Amino acid sequence: MAAPLAYSLIATDLDGTLLRGDDTVSDRSRRALAAASEGGARHLVVTGRPAPRVRPLFDDLGYDGLAVCGQGAQLYDAGADRMVWSVTLDRELAEVALGKIEAEVGEVFAAVDQDGVEGLTLIEPGYEMPHPTLPAVRVPGRNVLWEEPISKVLLRHPTLADDELAGVARAVVGSLATVTMSGPGTVELQPCGVTKATGLALAAERLGLCAADTIAFGDMPNDIPMFAWAAHGVAMANAHHELKRRADELTLSNEEDGIAVVLERMLHAADGRKSVGGRQLA
Repeated sequence: MAAPLAYSLIATDLDGTLLRGDDTVSDRSRRALAAASEGGARHLVVTGRPAPRVRPLFDDLGYDGLAVCGQGAQLYDAGADRMVWSVTLDRELAEVALGKIEAEVGEVFAAVDQDGVEGLTLIEPGYEMPHPTLPAVRVPGRNVLWEEPISKVLLRHPTLADDELAGVARAVVGSLATVTMSGPGTVELQPCGVTKATGLALAAERLGLCAADTIAFGDMPNDIPMFAWAAHGVAMANAHHELKRRADELTLSNEEDGIAVVLERMLHAADGRKSVGGRQLA
């Protein structure tokens, strides 16, 4: 019987963390995750991407478990291709929040992720997708963004840096929404109180696990709540400086198999405990 790993729940962000820049997962990372699974650990994806934008990735990975999507607003069952639960952002509150932000910084460009497993990403005129491989539908005006239920709003400013835009948004939005920054050019509004940590906690409970069982990997400020909840938070070498300050550990970048490095160490340690245990019993 394999010795238990230090953590039985492995929570990984996708972009900038598990995924390389070309949206692929290295063979080394695949092997490390497979070995951890054989050792009794569960892999749980925790991503800012909405469920419809992860389905092709999951098909390639052969990932068929639960996934926390949309910054914690969605729990998606990849194997069944169904939404277990989701939380929507009130569209009237989203409009009010946008108005407050624009009153401070001038015009911003917005996009939304619609709710549901078939939800679209809609972008208004002037908004440019920060991740060009993700599909989006350009609409003629902002009013179209609010026609169907949404899980979040994505914002871009023509001149302000992401950190500055996120800071202003947090200052003026208040309890209308939760403000996150999940990547370059990606400041987001999501339902108030919803974070990766809230989604991860609910998913872990469903799996019969808890914070003490969890190691989390990430690269951006939207991963800070997840690190605060998990027993151990590992920031990638390419991570945002705010997340690095909150991390328990730093690893190599997503391009250098940083997740695999940590998991291989965990697996080696578990093998060592098994060997020691074997000698003690002999």
